[in-house]
Amino acid sequence: MMSSFRTLDGADVNGKRVLVRVDLNVPMENGKVTDVTRLERIVPTLATLAARGAKVIILAHFGRPKGVDPTQSLKPVVPALAHVLRRPVAFAEDCIGEVARRAVEAIKPGDILVLENTRFHKGEEKNDPDFVRALAENGDIWVADAFSAAHRAHASTEGLGHVLPAFAGLTMQAELEALTKALDKPKRPLVAVVGGAKVSSKIDLLENLVTKVDALVIGGGMANTFLHAQGVKIGKSLAEKDLAPTALRILAKAEQSKCAIILPVDATIAYHFQANAPAFAYGLDAIPHDAMILDVGPQSIERIQGAIDDAATLVWNGPLGAFEIPPFDKGTVAAARHAAERTAKGKLLSVAGGGDTVAALNQARAADRFTYVSTAGGAFLEWLEGKPLPGVEVLRI
Repeated sequence: MMSSFRTLDGADVNGKRVLVRVDLNVPMENGKVTDVTRLERIVPTLATLAARGAKVIILAHFGRPKGVDPTQSLKPVVPALAHVLRRPVAFAEDCIGEVARRAVEAIKPGDILVLENTRFHKGEEKNDPDFVRALAENGDIWVADAFSAAHRAHASTEGLGHVLPAFAGLTMQAELEALTKALDKPKRPLVAVVGGAKVSSKIDLLENLVTKVDALVIGGGMANTFLHAQGVKIGKSLAEKDLAPTALRILAKAEQSKCAIILPVDATIAYHFQANAPAFAYGLDAIPHDAMILDVGPQSIERIQGAIDDAATLVWNGPLGAFEIPPFDKGTVAAARHAAERTAKGKLLSVAGGGDTVAALNQARAADRFTYVSTAGGAFLEWLEGKPLPGVEVLRI
């Protein structure tokens, strides 16, 4: 399956210094990690490399520091990583130079070391060749295991792949296999669910998907823009009315590509956008002028579940309504649970990703029953948009 990428299967790491680029951009509060999901994801790669006798040297960024910033240090992440790994993890106060070199020399095969935030140096985001060389001095091999940063051509996410033998880590490999199965070589029918607030942030995504999928479900605030473009009176609903011509162009492209577009046929409306506000189901021909569409309606939910029933492969990005505020999470929760049940029965390959998507699927208690849930935001979107990701391209055979 993964023949087009170099994987760790063929890598001799015994006694080697292995630079592993991972995602340690975890949520923190009062100096403590509040969600270890991303740390758990990288355990298989780190544990495998350590067991195979590598000196495991972790590279990662944290936040968006402008130069050295102690509040953006990776040091507080180290205890949480050690806890998840159930083994000691060392830390170095820099990722290049004498400090890093000494720390790398001090560890033995099988040990794990975290180097300080790569973004403390300007050369990281510029992919500066001198900075790439400075990083490479501490490694014999580079392993890319941060798909979430693969859309950026930075020194530690792409540059190192040109100067050291490069391999995909186990997390990266799982992500690439899941996405390849879902979009490049899918079992058909292939159905996509795309939601979220704005069409403007997903124009490239929609334009690419209508040429690849058999049916596209459009929900969330972005569905209002499409409904408005078709002449539906949407009251005070969130919409980007200036993008009506774009919406019509996407609909026309879908028709040319024989991609069925599934838009809401009814809506859940309210007069106030607040938790547990009185909500009502309305047909699209009767939306009150002073009301807001905040979720898909019951008939729309049935249609979406029907589309999921027809699918062999499902790709999901974005919620169907204002899921953060009950009762406007009903559409997202019902559709997510339906997809999860079909997946659990072996009738569906389901891949989801993007920040809001992960939160919505967790809220629906459906995430663990999807085939694969990507924690990558921008990289997952760019993959769906059909764009090459620099941090993936460098791993191709």
